[in-house]
Amino acid sequence: MTETPLPPVLDETIHSPYRLRICSLLHQLGTTEYQFLRDSLEVSPSVLSKHLKKLEDAGYVELSKKTVNTRPHTWATLTASGSLAFRSHLAYLQQLVQANIDR
Repeated sequence: MTETPLPPVLDETIHSPYRLRICSLLHQLGTTEYQFLRDSLEVSPSVLSKHLKKLEDAGYVELSKKTVNTRPHTWATLTASGSLAFRSHLAYLQQLVQANIDR
């Protein structure tokens, strides 16, 4: 079964470098722990929280709390609409790159 190509759309919410990287990590890894995202992006907790909140408000990321060894941990998951938006944004970027290669 082949996937229907997504329309290439520039998504201003995802386009921010940190949010693009967050979506990329979540797309690859699935549900991911907050601290792993923070360490991977090498950002402060406040910077990561700000970008996750923007993605959550757009309905692209779902945050959940789980207790691990009696300590609360935050986990992030790319939603179905977030995955579609991310892949559509990637299609836009690929189209942009291809247009410059074809010149």
